Amino acid sequence: MANLVKKELNIDFMGKTRIAVIVTTLLSLLSIGALVAEGLNFGIDFTGGTLVELGYEGPADIGGIRAALEKSEFEGATVQRFGTPNDVLVRLPPSGDAAASGVGDRILTLLPGAEMRRIEFVGPQVGDELVEDGILAVLYALGGILIYVMVRFTLKFSFGAIVATVHDVIIVIGVFAVTRMEFDLTVLAAVLAVVGYSLNDTIVVYDRIRENFRRYRKDDPVTVINRSLNQTLSRTLMTSGTTLIVVVALFLFGGELIHGFATALLVGIFTGTYSSIYVASAMLVGLGVQKVDLMPVQKEGVADDRP
Repeated sequence: MANLVKKELNIDFMGKTRIAVIVTTLLSLLSIGALVAEGLNFGIDFTGGTLVELGYEGPADIGGIRAALEKSEFEGATVQRFGTPNDVLVRLPPSGDAAASGVGDRILTLLPGAEMRRIEFVGPQVGDELVEDGILAVLYALGGILIYVMVRFTLKFSFGAIVATVHDVIIVIGVFAVTRMEFDLTVLAAVLAVVGYSLNDTIVVYDRIRENFRRYRKDDPVTVINRSLNQTLSRTLMTSGTTLIVVVALFLFGGELIHGFATALLVGIFTGTYSSIYVASAMLVGLGVQKVDLMPVQKEGVADDRP
């Protein structure tokens, strides 16, 4: 019986680095430009205000609800469908009147036939604190990644991991800036999850690169990195694919409350997989990583018989 030999993939990932750099730069600039020009559409968690969920026996008249609120003390309120056609979500801007305990009763008076499902109030000061805490959380995560990768690998590897992770965060946030989707605490949680997902994929690739640098000492860095990416590609695609199945299910059937969360994860999975190959690994080539950076110290009198 003939022996079955598994054929190893031989995709030239690093040969397409120039195209990847152009794509990465354009996407990053577009995201940063949208953030500077438009900013994020912060949810009530960050801006403060009152969130009111209403239910109707039949399909809600969004136009009529919006008109009734605009003519009242609640001018500036935003109205949108929430889940089913019978459910409505009303967001009221922060004000002294909106904080009053009777705001729910006043809205029900303005909107006959509505049933109060939920009402939440967030003060402006709390919103400002959440913005600050959210930024600090991302910075702390990036700082932890820098230290962890530097200790586990080398400083050059840590720079590659940080650039790849920052790239993923910028793209995810940029999507929310361009689409004007609401950015709330659940989306911030998804961004932090993307940081962890991207780092995990990068570490797997980096582990194989380090192993191959020590094993194939006569090969040049580009060859070693290409071989490592080909060897880890099946694992990367399997992880991304199985995660996508869950996230797509959340995106389609999870409801309005976690729609932003699922969207951020969906974008993050694609960018995290891409950045592990064309940002984190390409950075190693750009930073000039060599075999001497990762080879263990050679003992005196011991011959090097590695290929």
